[in-house]
Amino acid sequence: MASFEVGSSWRREGAAERRWRGIALALLLATVGRAHAETIKIGVVKATPGAAIFIAKEKGYFAAENLSAEIKFLAGGQPIAVAVAAGDIDFGVAALTAGFYSLAGQGALRIIAASNREAPGFHDQALVASRTAFAAGLTAPKQLRGHAFAVTQIGSPPHYAVALLAQKYGFDLRSLRLVPLQSIPNQVSAVIGGKADAAMLPSAAALPLFARGDMKRLAWIDDEVSWQFAAAFTSAKLANNKRALVERFLAAYRHAMRDYHDAFTGPGEKRQDGPMAAEIERLIARSIDRPVADVANSVAYADAEARLDVADVRRQIAWYKAQGMLKPSIDSAALIDRRYVVALHGK
Repeated sequence: MASFEVGSSWRREGAAERRWRGIALALLLATVGRAHAETIKIGVVKATPGAAIFIAKEKGYFAAENLSAEIKFLAGGQPIAVAVAAGDIDFGVAALTAGFYSLAGQGALRIIAASNREAPGFHDQALVASRTAFAAGLTAPKQLRGHAFAVTQIGSPPHYAVALLAQKYGFDLRSLRLVPLQSIPNQVSAVIGGKADAAMLPSAAALPLFARGDMKRLAWIDDEVSWQFAAAFTSAKLANNKRALVERFLAAYRHAMRDYHDAFTGPGEKRQDGPMAAEIERLIARSIDRPVADVANSVAYADAEARLDVADVRRQIAWYKAQGMLKPSIDSAALIDRRYVVALHGK
């Protein structure tokens, strides 16, 4: 009898009361879910290599994996690598440098996926010349021999890029005078002021300078040489001890990489803006506090599956070893974590 009365009471309850009870239950469950979400800290710079991280956070891909992502902006790839190795942050997405490889080679870091890659048609990096050097005959990459070339650091992506250009055009890299200046603004000042004849600069920084006539463009780097510019990585400790967490991070990251790829890449992996391009540009611009036009003009190529160009990473390590910047004992197989990495071309 009591059971019947309770059932009757439930049936007599109005639709509005049941609806509000359902809403209250949904809110309670959502709150419980958020309380149990695992917090991860991710280091990036305010530039396009971090695009997948911004997309995954804004579009809820981390939340879907029950992760609460805290984005930490650091000054460059080396500080990010150091912070990940120390355990101050959990994941990093940054350019691959001699400093990164040195730290990873000591057993502290593991590459787990690709970030952006230099590929034809994606003009995210420009090779530039000073007005004076251009007027004196430096009008093409093959004419870099004997000039002063500004880099952020020895062992940085611009250093590797100009080495690839030297190999392509058959001049001795040692004929260049490399000028390490620590930052992109310092590179810009050096080229404008004539203290350096040439440099590699992000397109977002270079395009306004071309428009004002402050410097000249020699080439888009992607039209000259291709290589794995950046990667996603974590500490060896986290990779070994928290595999489920790494895989949840990668599930969200790869979902975002697919969005980025599809927004800007068409048939044949060529640059072609798709229906999501404007939305993704606005999202990235908001994340890095830059005008939308800067983002639109500096889109880098990203593989849809975040596959890593393993062969090129090996080449980079071998080249840095040959320059005396890495110990001969550093093994690429040890720092590319094949439990997580999907290799480009299956190698």
